Amino acid sequence: MSNAAFSLLHPTRAWQVLCAGIASLVLTTGLARFAYTPLLPLMQAQAGMGDTLGGWLATINYAGYMTGALIASAASDAGLRHRLYRAGLLAALVGTAGMGMTDNAVLWMLLRYVAGVGAVSGLLLASGMVLGWLVARGRRPELGLHFSGIGLGIVVSGVLVAVMTPALDWAQQWTVMGAVALALLVPAWLWMPAPQGWQAAATAPAPRRAPGLGMWLLIASYFFAGVGFVISATFIVAATEKQPAFAGLGFLVWVVVGLAAIPATFAWDRIARRVGEVPAMIAAFCLQGLSSLLPVFSAAPWAALGGAVLFGLTFIGVVSLMLTLVGKRNGANPSQAMARLTLSYGVAQIVAPALVGTVAEKTGSYDAGLWTAALAMFAGAAVLAAYAPAERRAAAG
Repeated sequence: MSNAAFSLLHPTRAWQVLCAGIASLVLTTGLARFAYTPLLPLMQAQAGMGDTLGGWLATINYAGYMTGALIASAASDAGLRHRLYRAGLLAALVGTAGMGMTDNAVLWMLLRYVAGVGAVSGLLLASGMVLGWLVARGRRPELGLHFSGIGLGIVVSGVLVAVMTPALDWAQQWTVMGAVALALLVPAWLWMPAPQGWQAAATAPAPRRAPGLGMWLLIASYFFAGVGFVISATFIVAATEKQPAFAGLGFLVWVVVGLAAIPATFAWDRIARRVGEVPAMIAAFCLQGLSSLLPVFSAAPWAALGGAVLFGLTFIGVVSLMLTLVGKRNGANPSQAMARLTLSYGVAQIVAPALVGTVAEKTGSYDAGLWTAALAMFAGAAVLAAYAPAERRAAAG
């Protein structure tokens, strides 16, 4: 085997590992999980889907995500986590490509569930493996570059919908999404190294853990973040489509979200270096709450676009900073620690979309849901402020 071929099949360079992580996020979140957002209005218009079913499909997707997080939280063996990672990539591929092959609501629910399970591969398992790989090689333990894959995935899904809508119906667009997912599967599968050779180095010594009360406060704040995130992420396009200025153009707002999210991961890493991770997260929580309220206070195009920019800039910061903080505090098994924290995020995402979709169908407006998202983010910021002393004690040893 040539050196070039060996390098491709046995990644040892940082760019390959990081590309694997980014590709896994574009596949499992940008397509399997978030392509549903820009396609929702099209499915409502062409496939007869109502707001209630739209909300329930999102809820079931997040139920799958919570199932995956439960599985990941129980996986203490490094080799098992790598096998689960690859199984999740396949689940994300099936959950994406299958959506365009049926118009049966029950099968849609099953596919959204499978896609939700697969999302854990990129967001939790890959994140933990990339973080461990960086730590083992003495690199800065930051996941900003890795998490840029979420914003890139949002852009990819939004641009694909924008390009395909004039020529393809909703089912054909899901099929194309599946083909793109298959292409992303290759680097995500080949370039994520099995955590064997570097696992021992990554797990010794283990960073200090935050106090028990502090961890519970983090769990509570991340629950509120889940409520705020899922409402905006699920309904931002559908809510924008109800405004006359954006009729038929709601997917553009989703692209704006993704474009804002890509550089935001690096920006929040820098902010955290200067002021600390907890103060940075408090700022991100508050700004994300404001992003939900802008479209409520004004129906002008600037409010929708401004809310999309703020949402993209902040939700990714909340996820990246929270998971990085917990991963560093639990260096022996960062994926498992991230998964346990994410269970609270998943509970919120199961409950909120179905309720918001039902209320929107009855009232004809998403305003109540956007208010709920904003108040949840402000509550999460308050809980983080209560956690700050515990983090200072943990950092001081």
